Amino acid sequence: MKQYKYKINGNLYQVTVNDVEDNIARVEVNGTPYKVELDKPIKSKPIVRPAAAPKTSTGAPVITRQQAPSKSTGVKCPLPGVILDIKVNVGDTVKRGQTVVILEAMKMENNINADKDGKVTAIKVNKGDSVLEGTDLIIIE
Repeated sequence: MKQYKYKINGNLYQVTVNDVEDNIARVEVNGTPYKVELDKPIKSKPIVRPAAAPKTSTGAPVITRQQAPSKSTGVKCPLPGVILDIKVNVGDTVKRGQTVVILEAMKMENNINADKDGKVTAIKVNKGDSVLEGTDLIIIE
């Protein structure tokens, strides 16, 4: 059941959607019930219930520990754009602040710098690739 407030031509309407079955919605507008026929049936979302926590043979819950973070980190793309140039190769040693990629975004060239000292272990993009914000560009270990 969802409730909405609409203002149409200066009149306030309280709309409650009770349920939707196939292409028929049962709604109440200011307390008056209506059946509204929709153009298309609404795809219902399956209800996903969380699985029960795993238990040991004694019935105690299984306790898992988080893995220690790895020493390698990715240089992430700060904004969507196109890769113009890659200034490093796999195996190169880089210093924090060193330019590793040139990204064109919003009609400007942006230098993407290494966020730590280390060795380049992987290059995840190629020249000309369109990338989204948050994409790993270079992996430094």
